[in-house]
Amino acid sequence: MKKFDISTEEIESTLANHFGIRQNLIVPNVSWGLGVHECDLLICSKAGYCTEVEIKISASDLKKDLDKYHQHKSKKIKYLYFAIPSYLASSIEYIPNRAGIFIITSQRRVFCIAKPLQNKECRPLTEKEQYEMARLGALRIWNLKNRCTNYKANYKAMRERIKKLEEEIYVTTGKS
Repeated sequence: MKKFDISTEEIESTLANHFGIRQNLIVPNVSWGLGVHECDLLICSKAGYCTEVEIKISASDLKKDLDKYHQHKSKKIKYLYFAIPSYLASSIEYIPNRAGIFIITSQRRVFCIAKPLQNKECRPLTEKEQYEMARLGALRIWNLKNRCTNYKANYKAMRERIKKLEEEIYVTTGKS
């Protein structure tokens, strides 16, 4: 299958819409604060049960995942999925048998080609843990807003520098 450009962030956004941002608490890049291993995307249902989605965009990263010490196991995670672009479909042998599989197409469509096995040892997050997860999500929003603000300020400063350079060129050469 032909490779296409898709970023981890684009897959995160596609999956967040697939799971329903209004129905579930969905936080990307959870690596601390909840007492779970690093999760690319963590989805918490209204009942408090979590689903982890591991996102891979290269075959080498998919293979390396087999060496992770935690093996994506936690009593706080009920279901595990791997999400891969369609061009990695021939590499699903590196995905654990217990994991569900999402295939993401170049049109950003989501297809579930394998359902996950339920973690029988799973428990729902407590209200305190759900609050902490929501707090982590809110931190991501403010970090993103700060980056956007910095980007806008840098863009404005760059436009002002370009305008000054254009004025200098006009003064020097008489051409705009």
